[in-house]
Amino acid sequence: MSESFSNTDGRVIVDRLIAVIRENKVYLSEIDGKIGDGDHGINMDKGFQLCASRLEEGMSMSEALRVLGRTLLLEIGGSMGPLYGQFFKAMAAASKEAERVDAAVVQSMLEAGYAAIRELGEAKPGDKTLVDTLAPAAAALAAAVNRGAFLTEALDAMVESAEAGWKSTEDLVAKVGRSSRLGERSRGVLDAGATSCYLMLKAMAENMKELAA
Repeated sequence: MSESFSNTDGRVIVDRLIAVIRENKVYLSEIDGKIGDGDHGINMDKGFQLCASRLEEGMSMSEALRVLGRTLLLEIGGSMGPLYGQFFKAMAAASKEAERVDAAVVQSMLEAGYAAIRELGEAKPGDKTLVDTLAPAAAALAAAVNRGAFLTEALDAMVESAEAGWKSTEDLVAKVGRSSRLGERSRGVLDAGATSCYLMLKAMAENMKELAA
């Protein structure tokens, strides 16, 4: 039988995302400080902590993701608030009708989230942004689902490709955003958005696998 977990039990996925951002707040801001404003971790943590205060008992995964998305969209400045806000709102919408979450549902969630980010920004793979993490992750997940992989295998493929994409940003020159003004000087540093995206996808995958066990 295909691996899956109950949407009703999935609120813990958002709880884990909140914890992961808190744990990496300093790290994310240190990375960002090398070629950006240095506030990525601080702003992300602010938004995720606000979300934590607004989550209610009994919320499903989809309901909690919607709260997270709305909070980031409305209350975090800069480019990352709208991007991640729409990302999580799209993931919530893509899963809200699913009583159980399997590999195909996660694929729909990630594809919807990636589509929402593409609508907002001009970034492409290779531009040194979170897209360098997200695009290969979504492609690997889709390929795994299409070949019949169950949830654990599909998530492992997603995380492996997300990690490779994230690490690739160290050798890239920024093409969009504030860091693009640095040109070649932006090479040699990991992108902060790609880093937070990888950390969150990895945390989601780990939690989903635990719920489906």
